[in-house]
Amino acid sequence: MTGKILVYGSYGYTGDLIARFAKEDGVDVVLSGRNSGRLSEQAKRYGLAWIAADLSDRQSIRSALRDVDVVIHCAGPFAQTYEAMARACIDTQTHYTDITGEAEVYEGLWAMDEAATRASIMLLPGTGFDVVPSDCLAAHLKSRCPDATHLELAFRGRGGGVSHGTAKTMAKNIHRGGTIRRDGRLEQVPAAWKTRMIDFGDGKPAHCMSIPWGDVVTAYKSTGIPNIMVYMGIPQGAARFLRLTRPLLPLLGTRPLQNMMKKRIEAGPAGPDDEARRTAVNELWGEVRTADGRTAVSRLRTPEGYTLTARMSLAIARKICSGEHEPGFQTPSTAYGKDLILELPGAERFDD
Repeated sequence: MTGKILVYGSYGYTGDLIARFAKEDGVDVVLSGRNSGRLSEQAKRYGLAWIAADLSDRQSIRSALRDVDVVIHCAGPFAQTYEAMARACIDTQTHYTDITGEAEVYEGLWAMDEAATRASIMLLPGTGFDVVPSDCLAAHLKSRCPDATHLELAFRGRGGGVSHGTAKTMAKNIHRGGTIRRDGRLEQVPAAWKTRMIDFGDGKPAHCMSIPWGDVVTAYKSTGIPNIMVYMGIPQGAARFLRLTRPLLPLLGTRPLQNMMKKRIEAGPAGPDDEARRTAVNELWGEVRTADGRTAVSRLRTPEGYTLTARMSLAIARKICSGEHEPGFQTPSTAYGKDLILELPGAERFDD
């Protein structure tokens, strides 16, 4: 592999996992972020190069990206950081990847498609669990049923946990309700708008709730299917509680409550430990439907989400450095095909 990879936000939970796997695999990456002290300590631990850069400083981030082929952007909340990084990438002709799952980020990057194409770079957000497996599953279902008009996706984790960054993003958006795509347009819906019992492959249907997942944007880009909804496995009682408390959800967006939730999150573990990641799995389900009622169902089983994110983000960056990239805004499946997820050891796909 030729090319230079920069991991921005490398000392966060997922960024550090990417750095660790890069060291184990003999991939030379440059660590970056705002905090020189944390970068220096991390670089010493892994024997990797580092450069401090601040996204809020236009010159600082452009200097860091000079001579870089691809950035793996790991510094969230991505709704607040993606634009500065993407514009810096366009200016320096650096390919952009990130690990976000936020629909608004995908929409914003899609709007930069023309500028990225002119700069001959690829904008490829969602190179981890958000949204490689679900995007590949959507593209696979589209290939099985080309005239599908409706797509529903669902996932659940069995074991593992969430990082500080993931938890903070969830807390930041909890008051906003849900998002679906209807007739080609994004539409806001209440929290826990729809529920459904879904069989992830063990013959025991699980209770799932609709959520505002990034596939309402990426799967539309990948498949053109105009009606898309995403579910997550969640206990029935929790979904009922969310519905009952809908009138109170706007309060969770106020600064005092946001700060309180942030402090509680930071007091907990940084994320799942090695043993939790080793034993956990993720399961995904997808269904397409045609206008005349025909359906197709497929499922995926993958390694734990943070392991998947670190491994897949690094694999995609290496592909880019090897010259495998398309200009403009892309999704995992438009860039590398519906079978990309199957390149990850431990990932399996099943068709009904």
